[in-house]
Amino acid sequence: MAKRILSGMRPTGRLHIGHYVGALENWVSMQKEYENYHLVADYHVLTTNPDSSKIYENTIDMVIDWIAAGIDPQKSPVFRQSQIKEHTELFLLFSMLITTARLERNPTLKDQVRDLNIESLMFGYLGYPVLQAADILLYKGNVVPVGEDQVPHVEITREIARRFNQQYGEVFPEPEPKLTKFARLVGLDGDAKMSKSLGNTILLSDTKDEIQQKLRKAVTDPQKMRKGDPGRPEVCLVFSYHKKFNPEEVPEIETNCRSGALGCVDCKQKCTMSINKYLEPIREKRLYYESRKDEVLAIIIDGESRARATAQETMRQVREVMKLG
Repeated sequence: MAKRILSGMRPTGRLHIGHYVGALENWVSMQKEYENYHLVADYHVLTTNPDSSKIYENTIDMVIDWIAAGIDPQKSPVFRQSQIKEHTELFLLFSMLITTARLERNPTLKDQVRDLNIESLMFGYLGYPVLQAADILLYKGNVVPVGEDQVPHVEITREIARRFNQQYGEVFPEPEPKLTKFARLVGLDGDAKMSKSLGNTILLSDTKDEIQQKLRKAVTDPQKMRKGDPGRPEVCLVFSYHKKFNPEEVPEIETNCRSGALGCVDCKQKCTMSINKYLEPIREKRLYYESRKDEVLAIIIDGESRARATAQETMRQVREVMKLG
């Protein structure tokens, strides 16, 4: 039997190329090798924003991007966390197996509290990794595709699985993290992270003209003021985009940038053309589903039916070993 993966995202709306490079592209490729489940983490989004008014709309937009990028919902069920009650049931049971002190030591939590400037920590936010453990283990995920910043969450999942198995009986695997292959894309403003909240993204749904306008404003090497000046590709975010979306020309671009033969305007134009070519099939497929949102909802509901069957079987086993039947 193929190993199983549970992966998901919080529904914050349309995705950007950083989501694609950092996670989505990896999910698509793993469909050939693993049995995949794809979670719309609509409970998780409430940990940082309790306003639920846009969750449904954002869910549809995000799932359209998933499908347009190559997720095959027939092969890999797509479903909403909130529609499968077993997530919260297992979360409750797991919360009895971990201390608050352990959760407070989570380095990812500390980084997020600092970055988001959180003054008062909500219980739900502290327990985020426990709910994530329930998400993964409910489907008996063997592998979790994550960025390096999420590895501590996977370790908490492994600890909870181990403690449950020792306390009650073998039910859960101890999942292994699978790091994404390509580094996180830098934002257009030079920020270390591409983020919609910072307004420094290229969306998968952006038109050719929108991408061109955004790249014109992208930060480059501050020492390269005009064509003819020698550049430093290693500090230029546009060059980092070339490495992903235009790898064939990277050696030539690097040489000509360093010599001054290639100016930033021409370099950005080359990058625009490469990104547009890369995104064209995604954009076309997205336009198809954009006008068929009822079909997208039907895909999600079908995925929920299939995921629910797996979740119910896992909880049957949990109740059996815990003598809760």
